[in-house]
Amino acid sequence: MAGWKSKRRVMQQYDLTADMYEERYREEQQAKYKASLENVDVAGSIVLDVGCGTGLFFSQVADQVRMVLGVDFSRKLLLKAKNQAKKFSNAFVLRADVDYLPFSEGFFDAVFAFTVLQNMPEPSETLNELKRVAKPGGSVVVTGLKKAFPMEAFMNVLERTSMRVASFLDIEDLKCYVAVLTAQ
Repeated sequence: MAGWKSKRRVMQQYDLTADMYEERYREEQQAKYKASLENVDVAGSIVLDVGCGTGLFFSQVADQVRMVLGVDFSRKLLLKAKNQAKKFSNAFVLRADVDYLPFSEGFFDAVFAFTVLQNMPEPSETLNELKRVAKPGGSVVVTGLKKAFPMEAFMNVLERTSMRVASFLDIEDLKCYVAVLTAQ
């Protein structure tokens, strides 16, 4: 029950800030997208964007992938993401809880979760759910907010997933670590 209350608080916080989300976070998010996409080839992939927010990531990948699906818990952010998705014939949105994704095992070639883990009650369980929906050998890209995760703590979360760390970025100008994991 504590997990649900925590998630509900996060959802309400994002619902309240939905109108200013892009103005506040666009530049930082785009820097994370760029760093991630330099380390993951998404050409022709089916991509899941977990915690998609307003759908900013769609414009970064839609022209390269077969499909990008964004999921978020915040209704107001998801309404904005829906408007972004309309710009692309292969972008879609769905409201879902990241810990209980409504997808078959091994469905996605690549799973991205930007600015999600620090909002989850059990980040390693969230990562295991991302691993579940990724194809074996597929990429799972996650960020960890530096002020929420000292590097050692973030690495411990990653290690509890039994996914292989393909690359780990600690870029000075980013507020997050970026980890590219390989689902096994």
